[in-house]
Amino acid sequence: MTENNEQESVESLKELGNTAIRNKKYEEAILHYTYALKMEPTNFTLYSNRSFAFLKVHQYYLAMEDANETIRLNPSWAKGYFRKGEIELATYQYSDAFNSYQKALMLQPNDSVIISAMTKTLQEQKKDQNADSQIPWVGAGVGIVLGVIIVIADYMCTNKPTLTHPILMALLTITIAMIGYGIARALRYYTKCQRNALVDVPINLFDEENMPADDTGKDETESKTTTNHRYSKSQARQRYKKGKA
Repeated sequence: MTENNEQESVESLKELGNTAIRNKKYEEAILHYTYALKMEPTNFTLYSNRSFAFLKVHQYYLAMEDANETIRLNPSWAKGYFRKGEIELATYQYSDAFNSYQKALMLQPNDSVIISAMTKTLQEQKKDQNADSQIPWVGAGVGIVLGVIIVIADYMCTNKPTLTHPILMALLTITIAMIGYGIARALRYYTKCQRNALVDVPINLFDEENMPADDTGKDETESKTTTNHRYSKSQARQRYKKGKA
């Protein structure tokens, strides 16, 4: 294949990918961009487009890899930083997203899309900070309500109420309120941990090197032959990304 024909093929695959994006067929777009990258592995626009497609199917780790590769190949192109900011915003990394958008704006000043993204990021960050401060107190409020309900139920539904002293009533209500506050804070912490894991390297649950030995009686040659054709989820994902069958 001549250089011109190869370039035409890359552009054709890129256009097919762009068309798939417009039709919201993101998995199809990923395949087109991947095959185009096999022919032209230094095409930073293809990495940018594929990063967007990965983002749309919530493959944040792969999307971030492509965004970083876009920046590496062309650090003076604003869209690489914009792509990175999109992924960070989608994964609730608001400070990092704002910094990425800021770098994009430095390379492409007064761009309304970038400015709008920065404004949205600040708004979402403010909401998140408000949730951090408010949700635990909501848990405490729920605890107070439950405490009051328990006191009323004890008074109305039992022949000899045990919570007759005001101090006991107050202590019970305060204790349940503190438990509610603690549970709400713990849930908030858990949510943040889950968010931080969104762009982590996927865990390989089928790492053959760490799997126990097969005791089914297969001979060593047969076992090796079978192993050579089996891929872990992580390996399969990388082969998919590289356009391999």
